[in-house]
Amino acid sequence: MLGIPRSTYYQRLNHKESSRERENREITQRIISIHQESKQRYGAPKIHHLLKQEGFQVSLKRVQRLMKKSPTPSMRHEN
Repeated sequence: MLGIPRSTYYQRLNHKESSRERENREITQRIISIHQESKQRYGAPKIHHLLKQEGFQVSLKRVQRLMKKSPTPSMRHEN
């Protein structure tokens, strides 16, 4: 009916969030709040620096990836 195998449906239904998924969700929430507090001016390098100061063990590439997946539009600066 859904066009997917029954096993896939039940696998997703019984899926438990992994520690990495939970950590990514927490970091993404913090990225969004930092981004909003900065009036959408901070990019990945600045947010990465602030997360490191707050004690998060996260790389710049991970921050960039999570920002790309999350609804964090950056303001473009025109000269």
